[in-house]
Amino acid sequence: MSCKKAYITTPIYYVNDIAHIGHAYTTIIADTLARYSRMSGLETFFLTGTDEHGQKIEHSALERGKTPQEYADEISATFKNLWDDFGISYDKFIRTTDEEHKIGVQKAFLKMKERGDIYKDVYKGHYCISCETFFPKSQLVDDEFCPECGRATSLVEEESYFFRLSNYQDKLLDWYNERPDCILPKSKRNEVIRFVEGGLDDLSITRTSFDWGVKLPPELNDPKHVMYVWLDALMNYVTGLGYGTDEKLMDFWPARVHLIGKDILRFHAIYWPAFLMSLDLPMPKHIAAHGWWTRDGAKMSKSKGNVVNPKEVADAYGLDNFRYFMLREVPFGGDGDFSQKALIDRINSDLGNDLGNLLNRLIGMSGKYFEGRVECSAVGDYYQEELDEVNASLEKLEPLLFDMQLHRYLEELWRPLSIANKAIDMYQPWTLMKEGREKEAMALNGLIATILAKVSIMLDPVMPQTAPKIAAALGFEISYESWTRLIKENAPLGAFVIEKIPPLFPRIEEALLAHSEPESKEAQAPKEEKKAPKASQKEESKKEEGVSLIGIDQFFQTSLKVGTVVKAEEVPKSKKLLLLQVDIGEETPRQVVAGIKEWYSAESLVDTQVCVVANLKPAKLMGMKSEGMLLAAKDADGLSLIRPESPKANGTPIG
Repeated sequence: MSCKKAYITTPIYYVNDIAHIGHAYTTIIADTLARYSRMSGLETFFLTGTDEHGQKIEHSALERGKTPQEYADEISATFKNLWDDFGISYDKFIRTTDEEHKIGVQKAFLKMKERGDIYKDVYKGHYCISCETFFPKSQLVDDEFCPECGRATSLVEEESYFFRLSNYQDKLLDWYNERPDCILPKSKRNEVIRFVEGGLDDLSITRTSFDWGVKLPPELNDPKHVMYVWLDALMNYVTGLGYGTDEKLMDFWPARVHLIGKDILRFHAIYWPAFLMSLDLPMPKHIAAHGWWTRDGAKMSKSKGNVVNPKEVADAYGLDNFRYFMLREVPFGGDGDFSQKALIDRINSDLGNDLGNLLNRLIGMSGKYFEGRVECSAVGDYYQEELDEVNASLEKLEPLLFDMQLHRYLEELWRPLSIANKAIDMYQPWTLMKEGREKEAMALNGLIATILAKVSIMLDPVMPQTAPKIAAALGFEISYESWTRLIKENAPLGAFVIEKIPPLFPRIEEALLAHSEPESKEAQAPKEEKKAPKASQKEESKKEEGVSLIGIDQFFQTSLKVGTVVKAEEVPKSKKLLLLQVDIGEETPRQVVAGIKEWYSAESLVDTQVCVVANLKPAKLMGMKSEGMLLAAKDADGLSLIRPESPKANGTPIG
């Protein structure tokens, strides 16, 4: 990939239903990366679109009395319209029903077959229509149910073409080892490596039991087969650049970032690289898998009526505010929880108090003391220390962005705002003016304006409607030129007369979504006070000694498991908390927020084992979801974690 080009992709979204908050999250992240790439001078191509083939689509269309094409057209349009409403800056919206895509996929199939990587045989196995995936019996739940979605699988026996995935096991492992950042976050890479090390079976890549899909190349004269949906879908990343047809955009390949959800990591991190190796195409730089979103701690579902409609949230609270919340609220790779309270808190605190109020203070000071004039040429004479601190924070941002640490990107971007607000309180422009130190007061004004200008530039990819308003008030436009001058070269902001603008983030006092989830009938009904059975005298004496007795059944309601800390980091602004990702034998690590920073460093915990209370209700600490608790003992000498005497398999129960 040329250093002057950047190719950013979302997954192509399956047209079995309309877009939800998870789709919006992926697309907003990709849009942020694409906007930053363009602003920083890279020739950028941003691809999104819809995945429209497969048995599930065929079934859904028939249930609605439509043809598969009619149904796909309808749902695909809802995605495209939403991204257009959201101002998503995609360069191409691809559909797998596009003729150019079909031609490209057929040419890829032929090339892989000519290489000897595709052969015909009979497939017998369990197939999940919902996931469009075959599973070996060893992976099924109770020998029948899909390990991914829990639905019943069907035993399928049919003629099929196979891709020799087993031939690529060692090559894939070499790639993972040579490129430690090829899968982000890195804990996901470890999951993939473990899966591949367990052995890869050849992959069935065609079906004959349904018709809605890309036909095999005419040269093969085998019309009863259609391509397996994942071969068809994954190829969009290169057919979107013209692979197999007009290949003038193929110089954007390989992708700088494939953005995906964690549920499709295996397809992207195993099947897709193997297909690319078969086609002699370069590997993508990063495959980045994010977590899922819940609502108020509960999994979203239509039956619960708690599915978050991203358009409704954006309309109620502002699109840019929604974008900021989604990127700031949760570490990339972890699961996120959407609540209106958390969103309102972010708007009122981060955006209103820290950013909006700082701009208002600058407008007020400039108007009161200097008739709106702001000059920045003397800032370094008085406030170089603050400038150096600001620039040090800004230098960290770009690596954080493309390492998918978006929440840390925004945390670090907010540090200059804290420096600016602190400088006003420390140096007190009103006092400087009273003492006749006008140059110093103007330089302070210039410092605040400089900080706001730099922050607005780096905030623009995240909040593309709001940041230009801040820049306009400061007398400049956000562009590659201003990014180069103010961020890369640290040149001073020119003199200007500040523009008075209305407050950017009016305070929100209550939830605005019309369909806020009502309390359940149980919650609304008056609750009878439950009386505990009278304790025996012996039990009463134990309570007096500080011991509350429980039965063995109650004890076994607590799930205690051994886990390995796969990632640990400090929680900014907290003296006590560490943010841990703990593998307890589940598909993805648990996120645990632990108050142990006084006794353990983040680095010392990585790859060590701990004991986890695994069935606690999720809680929020400093806005971060915690999905468990570590067992520890504390006395006058400090705190010690409870650990296994010798290494145990992750997920081993304790008790």
